[in-house]
Parts: sequence; C-alpha cells; structure tokens
Amino acid sequence: MPDRPDLAAMMSPLTRALIDAELPVLREHGLSMWEYSVLLALGERPLRTQAALAESIGADKTRIIGVLDRLQRAGLIERTPDPGDRRARLLSVTAEGRRVRDAAQAAIRRNEERLLARLPEQDRDAFLRGLRTLAALPRDEIIGT
Repeated sequence: MPDRPDLAAMMSPLTRALIDAELPVLREHGLSMWEYSVLLALGERPLRTQAALAESIGADKTRIIGVLDRLQRAGLIERTPDPGDRRARLLSVTAEGRRVRDAAQAAIRRNEERLLARLPEQDRDAFLRGLRTLAALPRDEIIGT
C-alpha cells in the first residue's frame, strides 16, 4: 500500500476549512454552528429528551440548554411536554426552523458542490459513499474500544 498521511491528518484541515466556510453562511441565517447542528439533528421527527439530542450531536447536555433556549425564542424549535413522561420535553423543529435550516443547508451545499466538482464524478460518488459509511460507524468502532 502506498504511503499516505493518517486520516485525521488529512481530514482535520479539511474539516476546519469547511467549518470556516460554513460560519459566514450560518451567520447570514442567524445561526451558530451548534444551533444549526440542533436543527439538523431534529430533522423532521421530535426527539424525546434534551440529553438524547446532546448525545446525538456530541454536545454536553448542560451546554445545549442555552442553544435550545435561543432556538425556541427565535421560533425555530418547540419544546412540548411528553404525554408519556411529564418530566421530559419533546423537541421539534417549527416550520420557520425548517425554512431557516433548509436555506442555510442549501447555501452550504452550493459551496460543497463547488469543492466536490474538483473531483471526477466517479471519484466524487465513491468519496461520498465512503464518507457516509465511515460517518455512520459507531464511535466505539472508530476508536477501537
């Protein structure tokens, strides 16, 4: 096998640059990176607990409360009592939250398409397939524990 840099050595600068490219887009849409992450994680189905949401996006559950408060004040999410457990809140994206999330994501995707266009189409498809496969692995499997 030809010598190559470690995956993290290749991906870390790319990830930082992609985040740097996303930040101005998110600012234009009135979102922080954490707020955008929450809107993406909520998708179209309510999540049962704030702890489950925090875990799904890799955030500390105490830190996520302020993010949720800001999103709720902006009318982008709703927190409603769970009929099955009065202590829990169901988290869901509002219509306005979907609109803002989708507009931000479309702008981000345009920039990503510009970047992906540097790869031949066959390589682009293989890259995205491979990235999806690796990103879907459980954290424990990536770490090797």
